[in-house]
Amino acid sequence: MLRAPWQLTSFLLLACLAGAPLHAQRGGDLQAQILYAFQSEDINELASLIQTLKTREQLGTADSALRYHLAHADYRLALLSGEANPRNAETALGECIDQLKPLLEQDVNSVEALALQSACYSNLVKYKKFEAVLYRSRAADRLRAAFKLAPKNPRVLYLSAIDALARANPGSPESKLAFEQLELAAQLFEQSSATTIETPSWGHAEAYLELGRQLEARGDVLGARNWIEKALIMASDYKAARRQLAILVHP
Repeated sequence: MLRAPWQLTSFLLLACLAGAPLHAQRGGDLQAQILYAFQSEDINELASLIQTLKTREQLGTADSALRYHLAHADYRLALLSGEANPRNAETALGECIDQLKPLLEQDVNSVEALALQSACYSNLVKYKKFEAVLYRSRAADRLRAAFKLAPKNPRVLYLSAIDALARANPGSPESKLAFEQLELAAQLFEQSSATTIETPSWGHAEAYLELGRQLEARGDVLGARNWIEKALIMASDYKAARRQLAILVHP
């Protein structure tokens, strides 16, 4: 029996939710473990991963990849801590920024390090009010540099889009442009790998969820459901996406 596109997405979602978590979520690589802890909102597991990585760093075995993973884990911890624990969030963001400094000293054109450090500076603005202008400027500079180097990098596009959407007035030309950028980021994520161990590949599920939220805000409920379900197919334990889908289905 042929299924309509939205039916097929729902069918795949149910199959995914009913089964074991995807290998990419519970896999042995650090990136997958960090993402799984973040998406399942397991702060204790994330803190444990950070401690393990810091121990390896203290032993003198930290290479660029380990520093990037540690910065990424700090970024995720800050996002989960948020307003409930602003001091922890501020500390984690500061450590994220510091971990990426040696990477950028080695390679000022490291797109992934620039993009992640931009995200950490941007979020730090919420907790450092007196330095907000400085940190906002640093975030913009790094994101601009990353975009110039890799205009089709989906993480760069996603971070640029959410930053612009947060600042733009609804319905404004800036908001429209940011939304189009988010759509492009989601499309590029669909074309890229989500399970590569060596190369940073986070952002898929978040971009899909954010696109779903934006479509819902614009009145496209069917489109919103499609992208939120894609986020859950990508990461079946993504609690934020589960909550958003529940709101959409049962308003």
